[in-house]
Amino acid sequence: MRKVWLLMRKEWAEVFRNRLVLFTVAFLPLMLTALPLVVLSATRSTGDMSLMSASDMPSGFSEMCGGLTGAECAQYFFVSQFMLLFLIMPLVIPATIASYSIVGEKTTRTLEPLLATPITTLELLAGKGLAAAIPAVGATWGAFLIFAIGAAAMAISPAVLGRLTDPLWLLAIFIVGPLLAVMAVSIAVMISSRVNDPRVAEQLAGLVIMPVMLVFFGQITGLLFINARLIVWIAVGLVVVDAGLLAFATQLFQRESILTRWK
Repeated sequence: MRKVWLLMRKEWAEVFRNRLVLFTVAFLPLMLTALPLVVLSATRSTGDMSLMSASDMPSGFSEMCGGLTGAECAQYFFVSQFMLLFLIMPLVIPATIASYSIVGEKTTRTLEPLLATPITTLELLAGKGLAAAIPAVGATWGAFLIFAIGAAAMAISPAVLGRLTDPLWLLAIFIVGPLLAVMAVSIAVMISSRVNDPRVAEQLAGLVIMPVMLVFFGQITGLLFINARLIVWIAVGLVVVDAGLLAFATQLFQRESILTRWK
């Protein structure tokens, strides 16, 4: 673990000099947290909300409004459309950091000395992966905490606040979020080890947000609705996918091949 910790510190010292990384870690969570809070504030101050009823919501969503008044259901509906933004953070942030991890070593010509050190491939990937995943998960949890504090002040009623912080979203943020971060890190490290240009690595790694964006637009258009069953199935699926990606990334990371291709 000492080698992994030293590698993590080295990664943080290097990658956070990159302005794109700093912007992604510092400002992206603030932007994605502000959107649902703005919607929450807007729906609180809209007088027409009191005229709405649960039956005015899409049929798939109205079933989730049991025990809520029309105004409460409407506010919960509009704000919940943006809750998936919290699952974009654990994809974008680690992908940005991890995509620079190997190719950055290539461009600064520190890859060969690093691979020559007495560190195993597993320790190397663990150090680089954790260095990317920990800031992402921390930023996501911190952003959700800020949202929860804002929601406590702007929700129409405690019932709405309870729905916005119920086990459905806690499972999504605290379980699915880290699993998404592991997936993003695995894919980004594989990409970073196969390309020679940091910009290409960042652009390709950015494609990992596509699954969440598809779910996001599917929810907005009414094609699907996020519920506890769907979140559980997503979590189970991510466990399987992450295990496969980690095994594949370890097999794909061939030191001699990477050095030869780089040269």
